[in-house]
Amino acid sequence: MDPIRERLKNPAVAGIVGAVIGLIIGWFVIGWGLWPVEWTDAAPADLHPAWQEDYLRSAIDSFTLSGDVANAQRRWQDLGSAAEETLAKIEANPGAQKPEAIAAFKAAVRAGAAPAEEEGGGISPFFLIACFVTLVLAVALVAMYLFRRTGTTEVSPAMQAAEATREAQQTDYQAMGEEPPLSQYMTTYMLGDDLFDDSFSIDSPAGEFLGECGVGIAETIGVGDPKRVTSFEVWLFDKNDIQTVTKVLMSQHAFQDPETRDRLAAKGEPVLAAADTPVILETQTLRLSARIVDMSYGSGALPENSFFQRMTLELAVWQK
Repeated sequence: MDPIRERLKNPAVAGIVGAVIGLIIGWFVIGWGLWPVEWTDAAPADLHPAWQEDYLRSAIDSFTLSGDVANAQRRWQDLGSAAEETLAKIEANPGAQKPEAIAAFKAAVRAGAAPAEEEGGGISPFFLIACFVTLVLAVALVAMYLFRRTGTTEVSPAMQAAEATREAQQTDYQAMGEEPPLSQYMTTYMLGDDLFDDSFSIDSPAGEFLGECGVGIAETIGVGDPKRVTSFEVWLFDKNDIQTVTKVLMSQHAFQDPETRDRLAAKGEPVLAAADTPVILETQTLRLSARIVDMSYGSGALPENSFFQRMTLELAVWQK
């Protein structure tokens, strides 16, 4: 015991030992044993992510039946900062809910004012200290990482896609003698961008919200990373229409496979992806032209022309 007593005389050692003992007593004995934290009347923003997803799915179902925009926006705001992430999970895995119902709810909640800041009872000094320490550690780790790194900066597929989008030339409809579109967007997918999902708001010249359009991954082929995308879904939502129109841009291999075509037909009309061949989607008051500006297939062990290496797509929308 004498060597231990001698070491404890060192202030640094004694401080570390005291901190560990205090942490054990405070965390396990007091926090878990004597006075464990109990939650009552928790707000949706404080729920477990799984329960937040259930809550938002219920809100979508309620909005689909009632069409009550104000109630939908209130429930959206109740989720606070978790709302966007939870909706993204539901969009990626709709389950029994229809994609058009999810899109309609998304458009309704985004058409309103930005969610209000959550009310609280103030920020504790301990929380501020913890945030400051975390920030200092994060800055130190980033600085060490940058200092030790000797290679060139890695460019992610999403960054490559953004650069390709900036370089792509939009169609000059006016020069072609046609009416300029109300909205015109460009988006690019690159192999490796497994979270590719772009959506765009459609507004009138006066700023009135008219709807949304977008493109995302419909189906992949094979296994492993990165995902090999064999089809994309292009969709158009019109606030004056009861359903969202969707068409599926398919690779040559997927389009020629009857089983795949029949399966994807449930999502929308199957269309063979071809450069410079516009795909038209129409709703009650909107018309969208989706044109593939550039595309190429990937190569490997999978069947020929079965998945995309890249695709740049132009979405142009006119009001009827």
